[in-house]
Parts: sequence; structure tokens; C-alpha cells
Amino acid sequence: MPEQIEVKHDFEKTPLTRPEYIAALVHLYRGEMHRALTWRQRLDNSTNWAIVSTGALLSFLFTNTQHETHVVAILAILLAFFMLCYEARRFRYFDVWRARVRKLEENFYAPLLRRDLTSPIENWGFLVAEDLTTPRFKISYITALRARLIRNYIPIFFVLYGAWVTKLILHPHPLVPKDESGHAASFGTIFTHLNVGPMPTALVLAPAVALVLFLIYVLVFGRAERTKDAEWWSNDAGDSVDEIS
Repeated sequence: MPEQIEVKHDFEKTPLTRPEYIAALVHLYRGEMHRALTWRQRLDNSTNWAIVSTGALLSFLFTNTQHETHVVAILAILLAFFMLCYEARRFRYFDVWRARVRKLEENFYAPLLRRDLTSPIENWGFLVAEDLTTPRFKISYITALRARLIRNYIPIFFVLYGAWVTKLILHPHPLVPKDESGHAASFGTIFTHLNVGPMPTALVLAPAVALVLFLIYVLVFGRAERTKDAEWWSNDAGDSVDEIS
């Protein structure tokens, strides 16, 4: 029997044919698209949970007329903020896969469809390869917070804070032009309704006010900044993060 000679191919030295290159990019595009869609679905799930939780807590808030139940509104606000932070984290991961998908579409598929094989970004394949080797976030956490806040959570916080103030006005008794003693009632009574057991009004009000100030800070200073990655992905430098959310 003739001895079988095992031939070992060195992958690094074997030239890559054009069909192999195209097939590899197609599979890479499908994989990155699947990741982007998966994380996009996770964003929708966290938003849905925030809306359902808000509705459930508001339902309990207005079906109970006890004085202390306005704390439920504060808990709902804190829960919505927690969901916002969690969703911002997911958005940063989604943006990683989205950026890769866009680079493949802009520099590979778009030139094919135009029948002009000149890519907008020179050596874009090396940039994608480096991003695959050492992946990094393309946007900061505060920018992700701003994107999700503008996209979904501003109406949620408006509803929650409005429901909280309404609860303070209506319960335990509504603010009417005349109280039982015949004196005109004022909206200053709201602050007396803020008391929860031995907790003073300031201690109850401070976290809610601090959260409003923080959200305003995010809206004002959370705009996307040009980073080293933005220089890589130059076509994304002028894109609005809110538009891709």
C-alpha cells in the first residue's frame, strides 16, 4: 500500500479567491445583522416592561385613596429611571453591531449595486477587522441615555410626575376653594401631603427633584461627541443617534 502523504495547507499563505472573499463577507453581514436585530428587540422589550409597570403602578395609585400611597408614584418614577439606565446599556451594545452592519452596507454592498467598486472609506476592511479584534463602544453612556430618553422615556416621566402631582392634589381629600373651616385652601397643601410617616417633606421631595435635574443635564450635555471611532466611521460622524434608536 502506498503511503498516504498528508498535505497540510497553511491558511495564512493560501491565497483567498474572490468567491471565498465575497462568501465570507456575506456570512459576516448576516451574523452582524442578526446581532443588531437581537439587541434591537431587547430594547423594545425593556421599553414594553417600563410601560406595563408604569400602567400597573398608576392603576394601584388611583384606586387607593390612602394618604401614604403617593409613595407608589415615587417608586414608579424610580423604576422607570432604572429601566432607562438598563435600556441605555443595551443601546450601546446595539450600536456596536449597527455600526458594523452600516460599514458593510456602505463600503461593500453599495458599491456593488452602483457597479462602482470604489468604497467611500479606504482600507475599510482593516478597520472592521480591528473592531472585530478589539470591539469598543461607539457612543458614551450618557449619549445612550439621551437617545433612549428622547425616543421613549420623556412621555413616561411626564405621565408619572403628572400622576404624582394629581395624587397629591386629590388625596386624602381634594383641594377645594374652601376647606371645612371656611378658609380658602391653597396648593401649598400639596407639601403637607408629601409627608410619609416620620419622613419630612424635604427628604421625600429631594430624590424626585434631583432626578429631574439629572434628566435635564442628560438632555443638554448628552449629545454625541466625535471620538476616535467617529474618525474611523467617518460617514456616521454627522448622523443623529436619536435617528438610529
